[in-house]
Parts: sequence; C-alpha cells; structure tokens
Amino acid sequence: MVRPTCYRSAAYRPLVPGRVRAQRFGWTPVGRRGLDPVEVYEFLERVAGDLAIAYEAVANSRRETDRFRDALRRWQSQQARMLNERSYQS
Repeated sequence: MVRPTCYRSAAYRPLVPGRVRAQRFGWTPVGRRGLDPVEVYEFLERVAGDLAIAYEAVANSRRETDRFRDALRRWQSQQARMLNERSYQS
C-alpha cells in the first residue's frame, strides 16, 4: 500500500514499480532514429527495482515507527497508572 506523502490532485498517479514496468514507448516515425527498445526496457526494469526497494524501506520504517509508538503508549499508560496508584496511597 502506498500512502500519500503530500497533497496532490486526484488525477496524480504516483510512480510505482508496476507502472514503470508497464510503461511502453511509441516508435519514432519511419526514417528517423529512435531509442533502442531493449535498453529502454532494461532501464525501466532497473528503475522499477530501485522503486520497489525504496517503497519497501519506507514500509519497514513505518512499521518500525508504529511499533515504537505503540511501545511508548504502553509505557505512558503504565506510568500514568503508577502515578495514580501513588496518589491514592498518599
């Protein structure tokens, strides 16, 4: 799942590995030189792989952040309970 990182129009489609792999280029008109399709597709595959790695790193970071946030909340709840118990004992 890709979470939005900033505000964009609804028409904006983020660049994700599947879109890069699916991208196709038109041929140049007859008589003109164009790009080597093999090189273009190899490059797109490389970009898609790099994007996949980057998105996985972001996902791992978010999971770790969620884990730390949950641990902090548990610790804060525990501390609040301990303070409440002390105030009742005094």
